[in-house]
Amino acid sequence: MKANKWIVPLLMLTMVFFSSCQDYLDFEPENTIPAEGFFETQEHAEQAVNSIYAHFRSWEMVSFAFIIMQEVPSDNAVKGSAVGDASFINDYDNFAFTPNQFVLKDYWAGRYRGINKANQAITNIPAITMNESLKTRLIGEAKFLRALLYFDLVRAYGDVPTPLSVPVGPEINFRTPKAKVYEYIEQDLLDAMAVLPDTYDASNKGRATAGAAKGLLAKVYLYMERWGDAERLATEVVSSGKYSLESNFYNVFRVAAENGPESVFEIQAQQIEGNWGVSFSQHAEVQSVRGQWGWGFNIPTDDLAAAFDAAGDQIRKAATILYKGDTTPDGDIIAGVPSLEGIEGTPRYNGKAYYPPAQQLFGPYGSGQNIRVLRFSEILLIQAEARIRQGNASGAVEPLKLVRNRVNLPEINSPTLDDVLLERRLELAMEGDRFFDLVRTGKAASVLASKGFVAGKHEVFAVPQELIDLSEGNLTQNPGY
Repeated sequence: MKANKWIVPLLMLTMVFFSSCQDYLDFEPENTIPAEGFFETQEHAEQAVNSIYAHFRSWEMVSFAFIIMQEVPSDNAVKGSAVGDASFINDYDNFAFTPNQFVLKDYWAGRYRGINKANQAITNIPAITMNESLKTRLIGEAKFLRALLYFDLVRAYGDVPTPLSVPVGPEINFRTPKAKVYEYIEQDLLDAMAVLPDTYDASNKGRATAGAAKGLLAKVYLYMERWGDAERLATEVVSSGKYSLESNFYNVFRVAAENGPESVFEIQAQQIEGNWGVSFSQHAEVQSVRGQWGWGFNIPTDDLAAAFDAAGDQIRKAATILYKGDTTPDGDIIAGVPSLEGIEGTPRYNGKAYYPPAQQLFGPYGSGQNIRVLRFSEILLIQAEARIRQGNASGAVEPLKLVRNRVNLPEINSPTLDDVLLERRLELAMEGDRFFDLVRTGKAASVLASKGFVAGKHEVFAVPQELIDLSEGNLTQNPGY
């Protein structure tokens, strides 16, 4: 049982951006308490920030919308599950989705729910009489989390509305240019870096740290093509001595390694007897072995398997792809089902979502599994990519070597950009980055052409049509939809 009890959402704030019209961000969250009379005490401030963390493990954040929009459109994954089950997911695999697809709204709305909570905290906590050091830290945590939410949105939709405080007026219905969104993300992370601690005590483990803010901003700088800044921050994280690689790749995704030395930031979840409904996630359940533990969606492709084989990378392949008939290192036999939609041959599943059932205590399968958001191995790969982008291939040798040595792959003495990008694919497969990586590196049009990707259109998803209608046309659509 995990000890970080702070992750339990003690409340879900009632949050309304403005009342002048029926707004697409005006939601009725569960377990609400009135905002009136709140944000008056230190306990309120802590509860408000805890509720942001809690939101990250919600259905809209880490379940269907996450796998459908961040992996299925890539060459790593296809729908899976039974033929005909949730057939709309195939529309994302072949780029046939329309602005009326509810998944687009789930992804959008889930992230704005979190932004709403963050804005409530950032706006209201400064006026509370409380421990000033804690106040500063809590605001820094809220800014880190808001930056992470906006990073999801800008990668998925491009220009997006950017409310930064409450209350918010009609400007919520107008899209902010992508470059400006990235500036807001950068500033939030700079602010967070300046005030967050390097570590926490055991009871607060898993909260955002200065290292997490630096690591996320280094990643953001890759998208902004600010290679020198990406290298600088990645190097600061590497040189800090706060992080290291787990020796066994398979163990990285198991419960014992949660919030361990490789964890830069992860979404917290846990099983709590009698109260699992407020602390769990369904991230593992929707992807795990169909007919045995889960629903079997988001399954690895033959193309991903072939990429592992071509690289001689059997260690990461075995941890990432669970085939029917396999026995895991934890001793579980993968029974599965005879067939899955989207593949021919042996059924397979996302091994990173596997949760040894012997550790299941309460709630849905895998409900206590943390979701890895940023790992130290990715920081090393950011450092390597940023150096190569600046013409320093020799500087990429060491970080690339560290990542490859863990899985018994040889050193690359003169690495190229393609070497690093392939390493990203193999290291981070099924973790939600592949589609966005293909877009940001300009490879999506060629790699995904056979799936129906259209250059100039599918680099971003459609803005949900319902929200455009609610805004009376002020919220505009992306080109081609």
